[in-house]
Amino acid sequence: GRNCSFLQEMDVIQKRDENCYCYVQNRTTHLQYVWSTLQVKVNSREMFRFEPISEKSNCRNSETVFEFAACAVQVFWKPETSTETFISIKQYGEDICFKIQPFKTELYTVSVNREMLDGKLLFLFVAGIFLFHFANSLSRSTKFFYLSGIILGVLAVLVFVLLSLKRFIPRHSTFWILMSGCWMSSLYFIYCFKENMQWLWSEHRNYLLGYFLAVGITSFATCYQHGPLTTELSITLFTWTLQLTAFVLIYCGVTIPQVAYAVIAISLCSKGLHYPLGAACHIGRKMKNHFKSKKLVFKCLTEEEYREQGETETIRALEELRSFCRNPDFPSWLAVSKLQSPHRFAGFVLGSPHVSPAETKAHDEEYGIGSFFLEEQLFETRAESEQDDPANSIHEGDEEDEGEMHKEISFPYATQLL
Repeated sequence: GRNCSFLQEMDVIQKRDENCYCYVQNRTTHLQYVWSTLQVKVNSREMFRFEPISEKSNCRNSETVFEFAACAVQVFWKPETSTETFISIKQYGEDICFKIQPFKTELYTVSVNREMLDGKLLFLFVAGIFLFHFANSLSRSTKFFYLSGIILGVLAVLVFVLLSLKRFIPRHSTFWILMSGCWMSSLYFIYCFKENMQWLWSEHRNYLLGYFLAVGITSFATCYQHGPLTTELSITLFTWTLQLTAFVLIYCGVTIPQVAYAVIAISLCSKGLHYPLGAACHIGRKMKNHFKSKKLVFKCLTEEEYREQGETETIRALEELRSFCRNPDFPSWLAVSKLQSPHRFAGFVLGSPHVSPAETKAHDEEYGIGSFFLEEQLFETRAESEQDDPANSIHEGDEEDEGEMHKEISFPYATQLL
C-alpha cells in the first residue's frame, strides 16, 4: 500500500495518470453490516488496465482456506483491460489494493459507494440455510439430482466429466488425484468467471448462452442415463456433499466470518440434537400421561349385564368366604356354637350350594312366573293406568282397547322382573 491512495466511503476520485488505490478494512464489528458491501467503480472513455495487487506474504498469512485460494488465484491472474470495471468489497474482508494503468492520458473516475443490503449475499445465506436443513430430503429427490448434475456440469465441467468416467478408472488413488486437480482447475475457472461475468455477458452473450445450453443438455443426458441414486451409501455421500456446499454458501453469504461460524455451529447442533430432543419429548409425554389423573367414567348397565355381574360377584364372594373359613386361623368352634345348623355350614365350606333345593323352590313359587307377587304387581300397574287415563270414565265402549293397552304395558314389566 505504499504510495497508494486510500479509498473511503463516498469517495469520487478523478485522475489521468497511473496510480494504485487501497481500501483498508474497518476492524470494528457492526452487525448491521453483516450483508453490506462496498462497490468500487472505475470507468473511463478509453481503455485502461486493472491489476489487483496481492503480495505473496498475504497468501502465507491467510486465516482460512477460502482466503488462501483467492490469494493463490490472484497470483496467476492476468490484468484486465476494459473501459469499466466493478469491485465488490466485503465489509470485514481483507484489505484490497489495485492499480489503474490508462493507455492514454484520458480522465478516469474511481467512485466508492455502500450497499447496505447486498441481494447476492442474502440469497447465498438463505440458500445455504435451506440446503443444509433439507439436504436429506433433497438427496432423495430425482428432480434435484438432475438439477444438481446440470449445475455441476456447467460450473465444474472437468469434475462432471471425471465422475462420468469413474467406472473406467480402476485405481481409487488415481481417481482421487485426478479429482483434486479437476476441483482446483474448476475453482480457478469459477473465480475467473465471477470476476469477468459482466464483461462476458455484455461482449460474448451468445457464446455464454450456447455454453450453458450445450453443457446443460449434455449433463442432463448423462445423469438421465446413469439414473438417480439408489444405494444408501451414495445417498449419504450426496447428503454430506450438499451440507458441505451449504456451509460454503453460508460463509460466502455474510461479511462477518464470526457470524458465519456461529450460524454453522448452531446448524450442526440443531441437526445433532434433533433425535435426542425427539426422544426427550416422547419420554416427557409418556410421564405426563402416567402421572395425569384419569377421569372416572360411569357406564349404565343393561339388565342382562346387571344379572351377569350379580351372578359373577356372588360366586366370587362365596369362594372367598369358603377360603376364609378353611383358614387354620379361623375360629371354627366359636362360629359353630353360634349357628343354628352347623351341618349345613360344614357342607357349604366343603363345596355344597349355599341355598338348599327347598329354598330355591320356595323362591320360584313366590317370585317366579305365575307367582302371587307377580300377579299383585300386574294388578297394581293396571289400576294405576286406569286412574291416570281420564278417557276410560267417558268412553266405556273402549274397554277392550284399554285391556289390550294394559297388556302391552304390563308385559314388558313382567319381562323385566324375569
